[in-house]
Amino acid sequence: MAPPARSTPSLLARRSWPEVRRIGDILRAETVGGILLVAAAAVGLVWANSPWGEAYRWLADLRVGPAAWHLDLTLHAWAADGLLAIFFFVAGLELKREFVAGDLRDPRRAALPVAAAVGGMAVPALIYASINAAAGPDALVGWAIPTATDIAFALAVLAVISTHLPSALRTFLLTLAVVDDLLAITIIAVFYTETFDWGPLALALIPLGLFAVLVQRRVRSWWLLLPLAAATWVLVHESGVHATVAGVLLGFAVPVIRRSPGPGPGLAEHFEHRFRPLSSAVAVPIFAFFAAGVTVGGAAELGASLGDSVTLGIIVGLVVGKPVGVLGSTWLVQRFTRARLADDLGWTDVLGLALLAGIGFTVSLLIGELAFGEGSVRDEHVKIGVLLGSLLSALLATVVLRVRNRRYRRICVEEERDTDADGVPDVYETDQDRA
Repeated sequence: MAPPARSTPSLLARRSWPEVRRIGDILRAETVGGILLVAAAAVGLVWANSPWGEAYRWLADLRVGPAAWHLDLTLHAWAADGLLAIFFFVAGLELKREFVAGDLRDPRRAALPVAAAVGGMAVPALIYASINAAAGPDALVGWAIPTATDIAFALAVLAVISTHLPSALRTFLLTLAVVDDLLAITIIAVFYTETFDWGPLALALIPLGLFAVLVQRRVRSWWLLLPLAAATWVLVHESGVHATVAGVLLGFAVPVIRRSPGPGPGLAEHFEHRFRPLSSAVAVPIFAFFAAGVTVGGAAELGASLGDSVTLGIIVGLVVGKPVGVLGSTWLVQRFTRARLADDLGWTDVLGLALLAGIGFTVSLLIGELAFGEGSVRDEHVKIGVLLGSLLSALLATVVLRVRNRRYRRICVEEERDTDADGVPDVYETDQDRA
């Protein structure tokens, strides 16, 4: 008797209905946040170049906070170090959720987004380094700027162009962004920590440990958890490690699985629902408002910015490096696993997502400030490079995805059809029966 034929592995296959529904909720929240992010960045850019630009710079440079704790920071620094810690806390929750109960738990499913994220960071870094090789170490320090993907900005672009991405593509985009966030956090902690003090970092383990003990016991009382989180943030900030890393560590401490079996979210999902709106609708837009306020000046000043190898490296890294890295890594996974793309999807769809991955904004601007110093000439050039590179990537992604939108609309109609009105679309019931 002949052995049964082995099924061909499929890339970008449709996930289960609970996973698709959860990711849909996340993407809706991030889409709203992305629109607010773009609006806030536009306001900051226009204000900085208006006749009232001095008032914008005065506001960004206004110092508040206790000097005794080295927390007399500018509002811009509070946005980058403080508010973005909330963003990275939510990223930490999502990372742990993916590794414990999501796609990254299964090595076969994790292979594609992990490879795409790694390729999408390595190729832009290499392109930036090659362009800036002759400029010396002062320019090369910004090698990580074009490596980040801004999922909120990318989703805002999807909302504006009104395209209907199938669930498999949306899942791939979000999972790629989650891995991208993990790599970006690692890069910030390892490569952009100039001064380091072991004492405060060791002390930070005390409130972090107490926070972990309480959340492991499923304690949700804000009056207990918030002071411990704040103490962890202050001590990590004092140690010289970028304070946003504290947000990730706190997110990793929160348990994902419910202690008692049954329906309902785990504590990580509960915190994610609570803090994601604060992150996407408040923290990230305020950071974008301060970070995007670059003074463009006249044509001569803009030409000088574009003539800087740093600006050019960022633009080419985002517009060319990101798509090449993501698309090339996906092809390599397909080549070595002998997998095939899911039905109704093609390499043009992967190209569209790869172009979207070239939208690097929030974390790219943050790395630019860490690399060259807030307010420096090259930091201004970084902002121009990130803005132009992200805009070009968005325009190219719009062209590719709009061409495919008729096919996407047909797939989405099929994925939403629920003939028996039981709350689960028919296609997911069919997939479950086949499984």
